Amino acid sequence: MGRGLTLLLLPLALLAAVAQAEGGTAAAAAEVKIEVLHLPEVCSPKSKRGDLLNAHYDGFLASDGSKFYCSRTQNEGHPKWFVLGVGQVIKGLDVAMMNMCPGEKRKVIIPPSLAYGQQGYAQGKIPPNATLIFEIELYAVNKGPRSVEAFNKIDKDSDKKLSELEISQYLKEEFARDGKKRHPSVHDEILADIFKKNDHDGDGFISAKEYNVYQHDEL
Repeated sequence: MGRGLTLLLLPLALLAAVAQAEGGTAAAAAEVKIEVLHLPEVCSPKSKRGDLLNAHYDGFLASDGSKFYCSRTQNEGHPKWFVLGVGQVIKGLDVAMMNMCPGEKRKVIIPPSLAYGQQGYAQGKIPPNATLIFEIELYAVNKGPRSVEAFNKIDKDSDKKLSELEISQYLKEEFARDGKKRHPSVHDEILADIFKKNDHDGDGFISAKEYNVYQHDEL
């Protein structure tokens, strides 16, 4: 399944968590300390909530400087892809990587409250109440799966709502793009799941509002 399709099908509960976190964003930003290590001459585009980012980052314990994570040792050394601001990384990183451009490097200090808190993360060798340091290098800022552009691409008749036929066609195009063989029933199961999670008023369409979990003004 293509990256864009996979992200489109993320559980809506995860995506909707953005709205619940809105109130604490300003306070969280004040708690994260950011040092810009390198800034390109042309710093554009700037990352924002809902964008799809590609980055490498190393994580260290502030207490002794020991490294607990290195993205270069994961996924055959490829940079990590994630959607910014929806909880796919710890909250402190969601905050620390806002308004960042491709080629930029940052060193950030994240308090326990925006990392793993009192419980820590034993599997990741992070003790309770640990302050974390990350060194981040951002490679790409792309439109996220719930962007205006993505909606308009699926909305073939430009009526500001997505029909089963339009989403079905989009799925077929994504399946053809990634080239993987699938049983025909997979298409129907995914289509049904999309409408179950997104067609909140049950009218057989996914409106711009139902699709738009990131609340873009353009939709």
